[in-house]
Amino acid sequence: MAKNERKKILFMSTYPPRKCGIATFTQDLATAISKSTDSSMDHEIIAMNKKGIIIPDYPEEVVFQINDGNIQEYTEVANKINKDNSIKLVNIQHEFGIFGGYYGKYLLKFIEALNKPLIVTFHTVVPHSIHESKRRKRVVRRIAKGAKKIVVLNKLAIDILREDYGLDGSKIVVIPHGIHEVSFEKNEKEKVKFGYKDRIILTTFGFFRKSKGYEYIIEALPEVIKKFPNVLYIFIGETHPAVRKWEGESYLNLLKRRVSKLDIQGNVKFIHRYVDLEELIRYLKASDLYICATKSSGQITSGTLAYAMGCGRAVVATPFLHAKEIVNSERGVLLGGFKKPKLISEGIIKVLSNPSLREEMERNAYEFTRHMTWSNVADSYLKLFNEYME
Repeated sequence: MAKNERKKILFMSTYPPRKCGIATFTQDLATAISKSTDSSMDHEIIAMNKKGIIIPDYPEEVVFQINDGNIQEYTEVANKINKDNSIKLVNIQHEFGIFGGYYGKYLLKFIEALNKPLIVTFHTVVPHSIHESKRRKRVVRRIAKGAKKIVVLNKLAIDILREDYGLDGSKIVVIPHGIHEVSFEKNEKEKVKFGYKDRIILTTFGFFRKSKGYEYIIEALPEVIKKFPNVLYIFIGETHPAVRKWEGESYLNLLKRRVSKLDIQGNVKFIHRYVDLEELIRYLKASDLYICATKSSGQITSGTLAYAMGCGRAVVATPFLHAKEIVNSERGVLLGGFKKPKLISEGIIKVLSNPSLREEMERNAYEFTRHMTWSNVADSYLKLFNEYME
């Protein structure tokens, strides 16, 4: 390689304009790396496509595309990468559902054919029990075998991978989910802009899917409204495209029926569309409290929770794995269980009843998340990449 030639890394992931949390994560990470003053790297993308869906308007950094259900394409793309001397390393942003085959096992064909250094970021680390399929365990172990390092977004994931999957803990590093750099501000200014000056704003954002537990938040609201009649709970987001394909808007309609049944239409607002980053940050800044009621105890990371805390918002969260790591009594309320509206209402009322406590939680949440800004996350990835590039 010529002295001044820039090294090239290749990210394998879903990618915008495909609507997917991993896609947004990868774009944010790649952008942050390109902006780093320590970076001498260029980046390109292998975009994962859903079978039968063609995305014609990818940006120029997408140089390869793979149909997730076409097992031959995994090998073909790997062979093309092997022949490109400018590509020095591949980083797979891994989520089981974005690769074909049981538990995404088609990805193994790509890994087996690849001759470049490989770093894999596991966005989902599922605790394994003897009652579950052994196939997922085999896939995870084979992915790890082909990688130089495994990146996880949560310290608790190390124990799961070591104890449940038998991976070498020294091969695993923690780099947290990135957040955007925003200033710490009280919420009055954004409230006024939205026309919510006299309301107490509770928010949740993300893709609508049953695992998020939104129905339990709705069922918790009547008790909150008794004490705080001016509460407004805002859902921000749209139904996940994969969910909409098979179920339509059945979950959204279920939520709306529950709101009507409880007669709290004046206290709930659905913003059922994909909002851009700028608008999302504004809603988070306008919030008095962020609610995260996911039903999946094993969820190892939550970008929505990280974003809310990164905006300096106090949170009420169910005790899934990521919340256990970053939510404590100084930054919010970690609930004692799942699917329990009574616990959710008690947590909300506790924070709203004590403005000084809420303000302290906001400051603590903001200060705690400074190491999670995208610039810091990009520097951690760059340090790791440089260890394994030629």
